[in-house]
Amino acid sequence: MATTAINLTARDFKGKSDPDWCPGCGDFGVLNSIQRAVAELGFRPHEIMTVSGIGCSSNLPGYINTYGMHTLHGRSLPMATGVKMANHEMNVIVVGGDGDGYGIGGNHFTHTARRNTDLTYVVMNNQIYGLTTGQISPTSSIGMATKSTPFGNVEQPINPVTSAIMNGATFVARAYSGDVRHLSGIIQQAVRHKGFSIIDVFSPCVTFNLNNTHDFFKERIKKLEDEEHNISDWKTACEKAMLFGDTIYTGVFYEGERPSLEDVEPVLKTGGPLSFRELGLGKDEAHKIITGMM
Repeated sequence: MATTAINLTARDFKGKSDPDWCPGCGDFGVLNSIQRAVAELGFRPHEIMTVSGIGCSSNLPGYINTYGMHTLHGRSLPMATGVKMANHEMNVIVVGGDGDGYGIGGNHFTHTARRNTDLTYVVMNNQIYGLTTGQISPTSSIGMATKSTPFGNVEQPINPVTSAIMNGATFVARAYSGDVRHLSGIIQQAVRHKGFSIIDVFSPCVTFNLNNTHDFFKERIKKLEDEEHNISDWKTACEKAMLFGDTIYTGVFYEGERPSLEDVEPVLKTGGPLSFRELGLGKDEAHKIITGMM
């Protein structure tokens, strides 16, 4: 029986709950961009799993119409890796903030990149801990005064783009949440890429970070594609990623190719996704194990 193709729009990916972010929060633009991207890619809601950690931005799985998991602080990437390894046919999008991803979850960020797991990681980088009302995060600028640093931040901020490239991520980009069209296009590229894709998104916190505002980024942002940047040149990508002054670049910094984790894992090479296979244990054995764990 022939089936009729259904063209979905971003509206079809609207979740049952409305976002409770502060008016003007950059995360609204990220949510809109993801919804547009998956609709334009032709996905259905059941073909996507959205995984998050903890934080303002990590509430996003509740606002989008896909499968979703709101997990533990800093643990979204290992959770998402488990999903991908169990069903490597699922499109897995991971979302969170800079504190969640680069601070609490910094270790997982490193190892997911080196494993090159086929995930798309969208980090809403507001350069502050917003949910806990305004402490410095791993990306806060030196000298930034916050509740936890009243005399100014003295710690060197992490550079997520250079870190991702050096750790082995095969698709590394940066974007600004106020440019939904540009961000949506980058998300589409990231999802289509086979391997670990990370997009560091400047997503201003209008309540607790009054330094890195929408106006701050609008005055400084330049797009790499306007300069015909070579995305296979990791050295130049790192040099451009380190600029954070009058010029701040957005776009795809680096894209390369190497086997993803699910491509090299022997267990996954034959037989299809684990979640679709017959359980190797008999019902009695499985019941005994589950009972013993209760």
